[in-house]
Amino acid sequence: MRMMNRSGLGLIALLGLVACTAEIPDSGTGFDTPPQQPLGATSYASTLPPPDAISSQTLPPSGSGDFDPATSTPGSIQGASSGNVAYSTGTADDIAADTAAALASSGGQPQSGAPAYVPDLNNPSISDENDFQAVKSRESISSDAERLAEQRAQYEVIQPTAVPQRTGNTGPNIVQYALNAQNPKGSRVYSRSGINLASKAQRACAKYSSPDQAQEDFLSKGGPDKDRLGLDPDGDGYACGWDPAPFRQAVN
Repeated sequence: MRMMNRSGLGLIALLGLVACTAEIPDSGTGFDTPPQQPLGATSYASTLPPPDAISSQTLPPSGSGDFDPATSTPGSIQGASSGNVAYSTGTADDIAADTAAALASSGGQPQSGAPAYVPDLNNPSISDENDFQAVKSRESISSDAERLAEQRAQYEVIQPTAVPQRTGNTGPNIVQYALNAQNPKGSRVYSRSGINLASKAQRACAKYSSPDQAQEDFLSKGGPDKDRLGLDPDGDGYACGWDPAPFRQAVN
């Protein structure tokens, strides 16, 4: 009996403890979570148009209207044309008829193409000496002989004259130097001494517009024995790649 009383008291104490314990809320509920609403008509109400915005007019059946997208053209749609412009239905005959009507109303006529070129036979710059009929109509044997005699009388043979001599001190004559020199281009004849002669000659030759000018200046400054300007590093007597061969070939 005592054991049953003790069990009953323990059960009552356990129930009282459970009743006094506070509820522990769900850890995921109540933190930055909007309250759940039932899925109803209000969720789609904003996306659907109001009933009065939809027309209740019944569309005509296909083929009963004036517009057929398969056969009509943009100009045949009512309200699409502007002014008095009429559009064709698209066939070749209708297009040709509409084009002719448009040209007639505007006063213009279609061009059949550019005319063929017809040369001006009276143009004195065009010779007809090879046309026997044309020459026969205006020339005869006697007139042709007179014309040849006039041309022979006007013919004059120019006799050769002496080459004019150079007057004054105009500097070295590179033509005469080319004819007198015997060594070919690149053959060393004169001694040259120094350091980096080729690079110095390249910079010095850049000052001249042509090898002929460099050769004239080279000869006027003591060349070919002396190279004061550094224009002849290989010692062949020709400055800045000047070549005497063309002058020699012209004489021979």
